[in-house]
Amino acid sequence: MIKRKLTKKLTAWKDQKDRKPLIIRGARQVGKTTLINQFGKQFAQYIYLNLETVEDRHIFSRATSIEDLIDAIFFFKEMKKDLPDTLIFIDEIQAEPLALNWLRYFYEKCPNCYVIAAGSLLETILDRKVTVPVGRVAFLGLKPLSFEEFLWAMNEESLLGLMDKIHFPDYAHEKAMRLFRRYMLIGGMPEVVSTYAQDGDLLSLGPIYESLILSYMEDIEKYADKQSIQVIRHVMTSSIRLAGCRIKFQNFGQSNYSSKEVKESFSILEKALVLNLIRPTTSFKLPVIPNFKKSPKVQFLDTGLVNAFVGLQKDLFQTRHIETIHDGLIAEHIVGQELLAMQDSLLYQLNFWIREKRQSNAEVDFIHNFRNWIIPIEVKAGAAGRLRSLHQFIDRADHPLAIRICSNKLSIEKAQTIAGKSFYLINIPFYLISRINQYLNYTVNEYNMDI
Repeated sequence: MIKRKLTKKLTAWKDQKDRKPLIIRGARQVGKTTLINQFGKQFAQYIYLNLETVEDRHIFSRATSIEDLIDAIFFFKEMKKDLPDTLIFIDEIQAEPLALNWLRYFYEKCPNCYVIAAGSLLETILDRKVTVPVGRVAFLGLKPLSFEEFLWAMNEESLLGLMDKIHFPDYAHEKAMRLFRRYMLIGGMPEVVSTYAQDGDLLSLGPIYESLILSYMEDIEKYADKQSIQVIRHVMTSSIRLAGCRIKFQNFGQSNYSSKEVKESFSILEKALVLNLIRPTTSFKLPVIPNFKKSPKVQFLDTGLVNAFVGLQKDLFQTRHIETIHDGLIAEHIVGQELLAMQDSLLYQLNFWIREKRQSNAEVDFIHNFRNWIIPIEVKAGAAGRLRSLHQFIDRADHPLAIRICSNKLSIEKAQTIAGKSFYLINIPFYLISRINQYLNYTVNEYNMDI
């Protein structure tokens, strides 16, 4: 079994006194069912319901009251109703939308029960006038494996221990970069990582990638309007090819589809958590205000799926300079994936910074909220003096901190913008992206910065 960071949050939810039914949100095949099946071992009694099966679906569709529903669950699953510490897991809840309406009553009517629901396209059916009981349920999000979870799967516990130290040792840099390059190549889909961890055979992963992409298309088509199916297919496949790029909705992917059709398809895919649109902003102070009139970037679910679909795996396998592959887009994409994996909130959105003037355009790959500051992040190799867009951001910012993600060893250097403002550039190797806040805190304390 692959260890997941979300297990700690599930345990914290279990220990809450005023516990609400929990909905696990996540795209298909990110490991929701496996995670909860494993979590179910912590309970005296575990009841699994899959609403894609007729028998389990009828339990919910035929119930006339919450009491009737609870009795039916225990009766048909042959479990003891009065046994404390029982977990009920309602999987594929989108197959029976009425099941969502019952969630609010479980804690009141079955206090001995812990209830978790999950579904691959839960977000899209909410547009069918089926509402989630707001305030009566809790949410957690599950994403593809982060690099940290990848290391767990590869039994690299010692390397994880080194990552927790404030000064990552130079002697482990090459090994850490080698493992990150492999993670970047295959991605974080659990089935892919599990298969690779078992046999180490990259060639055996091809059919898994294909199956995953096809399953997304087929799953979306179950719930999409017939008139929009072809547009959604086009938007999804084009988004994989254009991952990391700024895009325009009109004629997206060299199609004849209208801006409205493309926007609607992106909305569905975002709700299904298959992709994210990273919005630009001109903010260099909080709050970050996205600009919805400017072209966004596409962040697809998983970099490994992108590599397999676009055909970049051989290039990534052979190179040591991952910043240069595919014009740097894949390096930027995996950084976006890691930054998203760091966030607990399901409302969190990535942004990048722009300054668009007639004679001076600038773009910083990502921005990151830290304390009361917005920190610019560039994904680049090279000298500090070449980061012109980052310099323009720092000149306007109310702090002297910037981050460069690269293949180099960890370092902190004092640099100067072209305009002459001094700042601290923290060079974070790819494998330490998840420790960005740790090194920002260290830099602030080490150099006695005023907050």
